[in-house]
Amino acid sequence: MNIGVDAAALGMSNAVTAHTGDVNSGYWNPAGLLQVKDKQLALMHASYFANIAQYDYAAFAMPIDERSAFGISVIRFGVDDIMNTTQLIDSEGNIDYNRISLFSAADYGVTISYARSLPLDGFQYGINAKVIRRVIGDFANSWGFGFDIGIQYQTKDNWKFGLMLRDITTTYNVWNIDEEEFQTISDAIPGENQELPETNEITLPKAQLGFSKKFIIRYDYSILASANLNMQFAQTNDLVSTESISFDPAFGFEFGYIDIVYLRGGVGNFQNIREIDGSGKLSFQPNIGLGFKYKGIEVDYALTDIGDQSAALYSNIFSLKVDLGIFR
Repeated sequence: MNIGVDAAALGMSNAVTAHTGDVNSGYWNPAGLLQVKDKQLALMHASYFANIAQYDYAAFAMPIDERSAFGISVIRFGVDDIMNTTQLIDSEGNIDYNRISLFSAADYGVTISYARSLPLDGFQYGINAKVIRRVIGDFANSWGFGFDIGIQYQTKDNWKFGLMLRDITTTYNVWNIDEEEFQTISDAIPGENQELPETNEITLPKAQLGFSKKFIIRYDYSILASANLNMQFAQTNDLVSTESISFDPAFGFEFGYIDIVYLRGGVGNFQNIREIDGSGKLSFQPNIGLGFKYKGIEVDYALTDIGDQSAALYSNIFSLKVDLGIFR
């Protein structure tokens, strides 16, 4: 749930908390769903670890009335067709390849979003309710629940501000482990995996504060500049880190031509890296992207290290957004 969605946002280093305003706002800041004027659909696919793992995302959003909107999104991140060789060798040492079976290890996240404008001029808020499902073959599975809250504010001179509070209640995942299946691993690998892992998993709250402004140049050209301050309530390797909170900035821009073609860029993921010899250095991640929108269909591309976890240094990410009103 922390990887990110939408190639347009990834190309801007995820610095979209303040200005997000489409079907993907359910992920970045649900308050932005109020800018959806018709039914919208979004899709994205990305590969991890040299195509071993697959990351898929789909979302739908629609206005309810002039003051509220609704959205739903589904994320799946999984590794499929993993060979289970725990039964390959029987108790007498005989090898039988027919005993090999396949299983998947997959995580699912379903988010239901609701957004509404406040009586205060320029203010709007959104709420996410998340259900997390994790499955590791027949060995173990878990259910989890969590909530997000987002706020956006736009001034009269078009400055935009946003605040996204993720997992505000702390998201809990409770695991159910099949002890009989787990025992097959212990039997297959003597001396390893003898103890059952912890059955409770928690995700601590995080916060994202952002601001942005769009400048119009001679009617046909536009420049959108944005910045985010990502906060984690723990000590990490972020640019500024204390025992109680850590800060990591991100900056992005989008250059547009006649609201059809877009060039995007950004820099983020500032980290203090400790080398083997004890010295330190500051690392950061630049991203670039392109977008094309025509008659309600938008295709976006980003060159980014998605989630900062892929095997390759950079990944090619494509996403699709469709305004379903074009089919009427």
